[in-house]
Amino acid sequence: MAPNGVVSGKTLIVSFGEMLIDFVPTVSGVSLAEAPGFLKAPGGAPANVAIAVSRLGGKASFVGKLGDDDFGRMLADILKQNGVSGDGILFDEGARTALAFVTLRADGEREFMFYRNPSADMLLKPEELNLDLIRSAKVFHYGSISLIVEPCRSAHLKAMEVAKESGALLSYDPNLRLPLWPSADEARKQILSIWDKADIIKVSDVELEFLTGSDKIDDETAMKLWRPNLTLLLVTLGEKGSRYYTKNFHGAVDAFHVNTVDTTGAGDSFVGALLCKIVEDPTIPENESKLREVLKFANACGAITTTKKGAIPALPAEADVLALINGA
Repeated sequence: MAPNGVVSGKTLIVSFGEMLIDFVPTVSGVSLAEAPGFLKAPGGAPANVAIAVSRLGGKASFVGKLGDDDFGRMLADILKQNGVSGDGILFDEGARTALAFVTLRADGEREFMFYRNPSADMLLKPEELNLDLIRSAKVFHYGSISLIVEPCRSAHLKAMEVAKESGALLSYDPNLRLPLWPSADEARKQILSIWDKADIIKVSDVELEFLTGSDKIDDETAMKLWRPNLTLLLVTLGEKGSRYYTKNFHGAVDAFHVNTVDTTGAGDSFVGALLCKIVEDPTIPENESKLREVLKFANACGAITTTKKGAIPALPAEADVLALINGA
């Protein structure tokens, strides 16, 4: 850790939300129904972010609930093996670990089918939270899937409140998964219901379109999502890089061109990289040249993650990222 990160005494990035098993077809470009077989891959955006942070040498912890089953224990072990603290993990004896079947169709779009009725992550209660862990966070990161149903929604709101009161930066990646919501309108309403609480928000181009109702991916559209409380708003554009917006400046940073195999986890890798750097130097969003350097690094992390199947196996270490940047 950089010395200025240590002086504050707080360098921990806490990720809150779901961790699950993705079942990915053994062959690409088919529908779920046509897939001859599936491989299990650990996933869940907040958990991916925690592991991305740890791979890059940061200090990460995950807060969430898993089923007290083989899959849940496996996921807890994966976090541990990747250097993520499991002090915020709980196991539910009455519900299973969530499963998702994910395929990359021939047109390149992902198709999801979720098994959660309810899954353990949805049953996390506010009184079960490890508040001491949350209070020790320098950055508290979360998505929107944990807002869909109670009691997890109340746990999510409580955790955000405690983190904010303790001086943490709040980082939000909505990570839209429409099949999980009762309706598109409800998804939009709930995702935006906590919009004005975050310090840093990252959306994808698809989420930008969904939340604004505009089919234009431009600065004017992005600024519809700007709020006075925000320090940094980011829009990721896949192979077109990323755009950034702060109170004083905005701009774009180009992507790295790689041989893309699977985009799963690229956004989580990007977020993990950004948060790692901001923990080391909280002034980054105020300094455009520093921010551009960090986003170049985050773009490289996202790019590397697309070169292998699955999210977690593809998350890079710092040496991989520097090799891509220096070789470009």
